[in-house]
Amino acid sequence: MSTKSEDAYNSLRRDILEARLAPSTPLKLHKIQEMYGLGWTPLREALSQLEAEHLVISIPNKGYVVTPISFAELEDLTKTKKILELPLLQEAMEFGDTSWEAGIVAAHYRLSKEASPLDGHIDVENYIGWAQAHNEFHSTLLSASKSAWQQRFHLQVTDHMRRHGRVLCASLSHRQPENYLLAVEASPALREAYCLETHTALMDAVLNREVEKACEMTARQIELIILSYNELRAAGMTEIIPD
Repeated sequence: MSTKSEDAYNSLRRDILEARLAPSTPLKLHKIQEMYGLGWTPLREALSQLEAEHLVISIPNKGYVVTPISFAELEDLTKTKKILELPLLQEAMEFGDTSWEAGIVAAHYRLSKEASPLDGHIDVENYIGWAQAHNEFHSTLLSASKSAWQQRFHLQVTDHMRRHGRVLCASLSHRQPENYLLAVEASPALREAYCLETHTALMDAVLNREVEKACEMTARQIELIILSYNELRAAGMTEIIPD
């Protein structure tokens, strides 16, 4: 892939994962060219790579669209992420050294300095800052693992799963602020997902090599997105993911 194609790929991929390009959005080639300042060849190469990653799909006679999301997909991603992540975490706790431990503490500190989605005033851009710090924290926890292929598969699943989280936050933040606060109140799982203390407890369990406790807490955190959707749908507050 050429440098221009790689730049096009990175820009489109970022905006899809961060929900700036929402699920099911048609990707009109002329419009995308204008938005990103791309030539035909880099754009087509980028879209082909994104299609291989299941981030866009090609519909005959209609062109490309951002891949839709569904509740069934989220359930599948949740199950797959647990299968991949828990062994990686156990391996990291086995092989992690003091540099790894210091990295975890530093990543947790950076997460603590980001604006929390719990404050009720967060917009999509602020959420992205928190989500990036959150991603870095969890990635650092696994960084001492030795299974390179498992890490690659895990990263792909994690990217798709986090897209669901970004879509949820984007949907809620586009409502009135008081409705966002009501959503946070209506979903204990949403509060738990954003709570710094939850991540502090996980960090402590990992650093203390409490393997069973750390794995239980990680499995719980992986489930929080789908639990949040269930709670908000039961409260009639979101219908953004079809079954």
